[in-house]
Amino acid sequence: MKQSGQRGFTLIELLVSLAIVGLLAMMALPLTQVVQTRAKEAELRQGLRVIRQALDSYKAASDAGVIDKSVGTSGYPPSLEVLVTGVPRSAAFGFSAQPFVVLRRIPRDPFAEDPALSDVQTWNTRAYNSRADAPRPGSDVFDVSSKSPRHGLDGSAYSAW
Repeated sequence: MKQSGQRGFTLIELLVSLAIVGLLAMMALPLTQVVQTRAKEAELRQGLRVIRQALDSYKAASDAGVIDKSVGTSGYPPSLEVLVTGVPRSAAFGFSAQPFVVLRRIPRDPFAEDPALSDVQTWNTRAYNSRADAPRPGSDVFDVSSKSPRHGLDGSAYSAW
């Protein structure tokens, strides 16, 4: 009588295979966290770039007389909301029912952890007359930064970006 060859895996082979798969999964988890952090950092860079370009556009329009500027003011917007809601155009450029709007929406800081905060509330603002090494809010918005206390993959604080 012929014996048929054994088919299938032994218990040891299955355990070794399971251990290898588990080890690979443990190695992949930190990599996915780095990829997610890198994506959030790219989103933060983009958000900062968009807001800063909008602030510069508002200032340029103010300096060019497209929008009215009060005497003694910097020409920067009084708040981030103004970039979205808009301001009336200067009478020097003729009547226009359309306000001067710079952004459709304020991007959200991707590292803001409180979902109850509005997009505008996720950013620190810096006034024109505050020092660069000690930024503080004021009567206008000259620059923005992240409120996150965390540090990036390169070791720099997100608030310093």
